[in-house]
Amino acid sequence: MKSFEELGVLDEILLAISELGFEYPMPVQEAVIPYLLGNGNDVVALAQTGTGKTAAFGIPLIQRVDVKKRFPQALVLAPTRELCLQIADDIKSYSKYIDGLKVLAVYGGSSIESQMKSLKSGVQIIVATPGRLLDLMNRKTVKMENIHNVVLDEADEMLNMGFEESLNAILAEVPMERNMMMFSATMSAEISEIAKNYLNNAKEIVIGTKNEGTKNVKHIYYMVHAKDKYLALKRIADYYPKIYGIIFCRTRRETQEIADNLIKDGYNADSLHGDLSQAQRDAVMQKFRLRHLQLLVATDVAARGLDVDDLTHVINYGLPDDIESYTHRSGRTGRAGKTGTSIAIINMRERGKLREIEKVIAKEFITGTLPTGRQICEKQLIKVIDDVERVLVNEEEIEGFLPSIYRKLEWLSKEDLIKRVVSIEFNRFLEYYRDADTIDVPTEKAAQKECKKVKNSESDSSKRGRKAAPGFTRLFLNFGKVDGFYANHVIELINRNMKGQKPCVGKIDLLREFSFFEVAEEDADSVIKALNKSFANGRRVVVEVAGENTGKSDNSGKKDGRKKKRGNDDDMFEPKKHKKRGKKDDWQQFFNGDFSIPDDSMWVKKSKKKKRR
Repeated sequence: MKSFEELGVLDEILLAISELGFEYPMPVQEAVIPYLLGNGNDVVALAQTGTGKTAAFGIPLIQRVDVKKRFPQALVLAPTRELCLQIADDIKSYSKYIDGLKVLAVYGGSSIESQMKSLKSGVQIIVATPGRLLDLMNRKTVKMENIHNVVLDEADEMLNMGFEESLNAILAEVPMERNMMMFSATMSAEISEIAKNYLNNAKEIVIGTKNEGTKNVKHIYYMVHAKDKYLALKRIADYYPKIYGIIFCRTRRETQEIADNLIKDGYNADSLHGDLSQAQRDAVMQKFRLRHLQLLVATDVAARGLDVDDLTHVINYGLPDDIESYTHRSGRTGRAGKTGTSIAIINMRERGKLREIEKVIAKEFITGTLPTGRQICEKQLIKVIDDVERVLVNEEEIEGFLPSIYRKLEWLSKEDLIKRVVSIEFNRFLEYYRDADTIDVPTEKAAQKECKKVKNSESDSSKRGRKAAPGFTRLFLNFGKVDGFYANHVIELINRNMKGQKPCVGKIDLLREFSFFEVAEEDADSVIKALNKSFANGRRVVVEVAGENTGKSDNSGKKDGRKKKRGNDDDMFEPKKHKKRGKKDDWQQFFNGDFSIPDDSMWVKKSKKKKRR
């Protein structure tokens, strides 16, 4: 392993990064830094978030800047405001001892006038989101003719968010003689196309394996019925008392609902989604970074740019539609040599998607068994005891209170005192899991019955239809799964064509040959108008208000000349089964004698069977 000095890093930067705790370069840094310090060296680096990417491109950028020239010489493009700020802060830290170097973060949601003022005062490195940078370019505030080093960080995310046109417009203004660096977690066809168009004989540097999940991440799935997902989530959270993680949901509505339920049930949680204002999002993210929250419930879009170290778990409340999203999710844990766990809570219909993910990340998911109430309470008990052992005692401050405390507790034996101390926290878990319902694991037979029910329901689905949620309009889209179209593509299509507007998007139903999605009623007309002017995959996009009775468009979705068939609606049909219950037991035995754990029979109760007449 080489040192940073051997890689050619300047003394001033060496001093700064040593103060930050950098001892030896990480693999991506060792591979990228020497190459980027040369001229005309374009790079495509495939590496997960948290592998040291920022230092890999940030250090060469700093060294290649002429601080005597007070105009932009290097540009870093990032998909989100949060990531933009983080990159800028990191580069400032690396260049702490380089006098005269100015770094500016440029992003939407803040005063453009103050950013324009900073640009006029002179900066050498700009870290920007594409939208805001393009706005400044149109205002003639920032010039690109002296930019000779360009970095696209999380390029795959920028494409997913619909920034392709903005990227093309920005890169068209950058001189052809430049160093170009592109960092991505995955190598998609779109990434390959950008590399082909804008990079010259780029060197491909792969840290790990293409599109694989982080090596230090353990992948586990729990198979449950859809109706039991939240109960399963609670058990997982309870089984890991020291959990510090993100729970990913598909929609804003689901995100808020899960977060509200967790808060109501006493969990230290909050939500992060597009319906929150920027100030609200900043406040939530700050609380999470400071560990004032244990669980953050978020959508994929809202969590982009949230870079938090030491996450113990990532929980997928259902699998995302595209594999790249799963790669990004799981890559948020198991960083910097630490281990992490990525958990998927799925139903039987998601098994196929799980196998696809396994093939791409080249890892097999472990089949998880949901913990019993007894196992959870044992974990929580040990956690309480650990907390008691580790608590710091201020001998001087507490000394004066001890006589009265001793008098108050003198009637208790040592054993009774221990039981009462641990029961302060333990009792709430005891009360819940003593009467908790069992969670059935779906069987193959149940899955076949479920599929049969879906197929039978499809025949009359046109009669029943689906109505939009209150305050939303349900729209028809003439693209489906057969076109390789998934939820992220719907969002991307909207973002790309709404010109800065952010319509509130609700439920997305992906079918085989067409799809439905919900938008806020006030946004429906503008979404229809914008999308009907667009094209995708060489075909004209058709968006219409879905018929209330049929669930299809009012024109049966035939505008693109293709006959439509009703596909499986994965969220419409879910078999209902009565919950199984077990028996109660005498909880006093738990504390009789030693701390032995009772058998599983005490953790479930019997269901009341109906007598036949």
